[in-house]
Order: sequence, then structure tokens, then C-alpha cells
Amino acid sequence: MFKRNQIERALARVIQPGTATLSSQMAGRVKRLLELDRARGRNKHCQDPANNFAFYGVKNPGRGHDNPFSEFEVFALLIGVQLMRHGLPQRRVVSLLRRIRPELEWHHARILREDPSSLFDESLIRARVTTGQMDVDNTNPTFIVVYSEQGRKDSMSVAICRGEREAFDLFHRCGPGYAFTLIELVNFAHALSAALARATPQMRGRARRIAKKGRSQ
Repeated sequence: MFKRNQIERALARVIQPGTATLSSQMAGRVKRLLELDRARGRNKHCQDPANNFAFYGVKNPGRGHDNPFSEFEVFALLIGVQLMRHGLPQRRVVSLLRRIRPELEWHHARILREDPSSLFDESLIRARVTTGQMDVDNTNPTFIVVYSEQGRKDSMSVAICRGEREAFDLFHRCGPGYAFTLIELVNFAHALSAALARATPQMRGRARRIAKKGRSQ
């Protein structure tokens, strides 16, 4: 489990390479996504998939920086920020990620079980591109796809497609008149896992003052 300051440093390393501090804009987006998810709450008697928290694992997340986050929940935050960067409104992002959480969590675990030496083999990646497949910097891509009929944002849906074939099948099923947003998940999952491994927790408040005093003695 990871603390808020750890996840912000890890997200910064993935979103803004070369820094370990989120920009004020990105930090604000992360904060707003968490606030919206917490504010919606959940009904323990409801079986609707959208009743899941998008970014929390506890039943009643508290305010502030004391909620622990799993690696998947940090990953979901990263995808939420990426969807916002593609123009999706915050409330819609939270709603979509709540709806798809069980499936996204399963795929996240599957992706991290795959061998990085095969996933990121440069020769295999180049071979994929020469056969007309997407240039996605890995050999076994997975996509989150948000789609809606043009002019009808209320019809927005979300799906997870393993490989280009599943994504293209979705395009064909929808037909003309639909808009699509695709985000590839494999690179983000592995980059974030590496960044979290480097993100040691920072002490705050009284614990930090005690540690600082101990070092000075």
C-alpha cells in the first residue's frame, strides 16, 4: 500500500519524466478525481458495477492524505489523469472508471505478470510495426477505449480491448458516426510499477520532527 505523497511522486515520474513533483495543474486533477470519487460514496447493498470506488479500496475513505492506496488504485488514478488530458470531464472519468473497475483491475494484474523482457523486446516491437500493427512500444498491447456517438456525450461507453483486433472489432460494431479515445495500458502499468518501487514514503508532522531531531543528536 502507498501513501499520498508516494503516489504523487510516482505519478510525476510517469506523467512528467525528469521530475518527482507533480505540477500544480496535475496535482489539482489528482485531488479533484479523489474528491469526486469519495463524494459519490457507495451503497453496500447495490450490485451495480458503477457502485465501485474508482480509486479507493476501503469502504469509507476519509479525507486528507491518510488513505492507503494499492498499486492498482494508483494505476487507475494515472489512467484517470490521462483521460482528462484527452478532454474528458472529471465527473465522466470517475463514472467510467467506477463502471469498469473489476475488469480493469484484472487486466492490470495480468499485465504485471507478463515478462518485461518479452513485452519490451525492441526487435519484436519493430517486427510488429512492419506487419502494419500499431506502434505502441510493446508486443502485447491492451487498450482502454472510451467511445460515444458523435454529438451525444450522454451515450459515452468504455471497454477494454486486448490487442488491436479487439479494438478494431469494437470500431466495426459501432460503425460510422462514433468518436473513440484509446489509451494503451501496458506501458503505463510497467512504468508506474517501477516508479512506485522508487517512491519511499515521506514522514509528515510530528514523526518528521522526531526523526529530524534524532539525526541531529
